[in-house]
Amino acid sequence: MTEECVCVAVRVRPLLAREVLHRHQVCVRVVPGSAQVMLGSDRLFSFDHAFGPTASQDEVYESCVQPLVESCVQGSNATVFCYGQTGSGKTYTLGGGNQDDEGGIIDRVVQEVFRLLQEKKKNNEGLDTRVRVSYVELYMEELRDLLELQNIHKELHIREDERGNTGHSNLVGTNYPVIS
Repeated sequence: MTEECVCVAVRVRPLLAREVLHRHQVCVRVVPGSAQVMLGSDRLFSFDHAFGPTASQDEVYESCVQPLVESCVQGSNATVFCYGQTGSGKTYTLGGGNQDDEGGIIDRVVQEVFRLLQEKKKNNEGLDTRVRVSYVELYMEELRDLLELQNIHKELHIREDERGNTGHSNLVGTNYPVIS
């Protein structure tokens, strides 16, 4: 894995059926053969990766997330942060569509983490392994832990400990790497 601290990718989703029905027009396009998107007819934006409407879940995962998973299993912390307005495709990219569709990032990370840990165990590496995962949503300036039903109405805070590690309030102070 390269020594990049932050890698930024953009995924442009296709128009939804209701958008086509209402004759909405595509306003963001991926420039072919590049990691750039064009907004309108003249504004270019560059990213580390740019995926168009026909990109598969495999393409996104293999390019952006798989190297993080491998690094995480070797002991590094890794975070996948999805950002965008409501309806932009975050949930689809993270979780996939229905069960007939390809799985999203979460499905693939879970499978890959445990596959890699099983390989390490077979090779007598890392016999004492702990996996700790958080799935946090920031919506309307509210931070919610989506894996803790009790926290739905509990206010969570992002904190930094004395070593500079960050996490939400119920993870700070733990010795476990966080896969977000």
